[in-house]
Amino acid sequence: MDIAFFGVGNMGGPMAANLVKAGHRVRVFDLVPALVEEAVENGAEAAPDPGRAVSGAEMVISMLPSAQAVEELYLGEAGILSAIDPASLIVDCSTIDAATARKLSALAGESGRTMIDAPVSGGVGGSRAGTLTFICGGPEAAVERARPLLEVMGRNVFRAGDSGAGQVAKICNNMLLAILMAGTAEALQLGVDNGLDPAVLSQVMAESSGSNWALKVYNPWPGVMENAPASNDYRGGFGVKLMNKDLGLALQSALASRSSTPMGALARSLYALHANAGNEALDFSSIQRLYASRSA
Repeated sequence: MDIAFFGVGNMGGPMAANLVKAGHRVRVFDLVPALVEEAVENGAEAAPDPGRAVSGAEMVISMLPSAQAVEELYLGEAGILSAIDPASLIVDCSTIDAATARKLSALAGESGRTMIDAPVSGGVGGSRAGTLTFICGGPEAAVERARPLLEVMGRNVFRAGDSGAGQVAKICNNMLLAILMAGTAEALQLGVDNGLDPAVLSQVMAESSGSNWALKVYNPWPGVMENAPASNDYRGGFGVKLMNKDLGLALQSALASRSSTPMGALARSLYALHANAGNEALDFSSIQRLYASRSA
């Protein structure tokens, strides 16, 4: 299949590479030349501009950091929506607010095009391994049309509902992830402050009622899990800045629906405090350092 791919950073780059490995022709565009160069090294083709990236594309995939970036790509001064073949399927894998996702889908529909939101879960490791979870919102037929390609990049594909539903489900998931990571880091620090080995405590909790994904797959204590960002000085992975963005989206949604999210609000405050201490670029598991600094 001929695919246009926008946004080849920590998450998008490996996703595009997995599509290439599966035999698809992938043309990439990104505002950062070094990222495009890396994608080309992995077998993709570089598009000189967004318009030429979508020329002849049967599917258009975007993986961008913000709603503003997504709107600019599709609807901006040089927006590509009108340049996309109406027979193509548009899949936005960015994590943005549901209202923007619904707006873009509606405008695509008015122009005779189909667009679904398909934000992902699974982190950079999942992106590299092709084990992501895609959480889709849009017409069932469109999600099923996208499924074969999504399954090249991921292990699970869910349809949460109509347009925007994928974004709602994603922010619910990431709010819970932030709460779990903050709680896991807090529990580990408490144990270490009282003389426990963090690796032993992690094993105990992993096989007990405190078990969770952050503890078992993405342990925040350095050295406990060799391939986790914590063991690489919290480099790579899912940044604190992006987690703060997602927690902001969750709270924005909670305000709109008058939902009570006290633990989500607390997680947002903790991550904001952590970011303001100069940790925005680190992986979100670096919240462990917030507790370490308080216990020193």
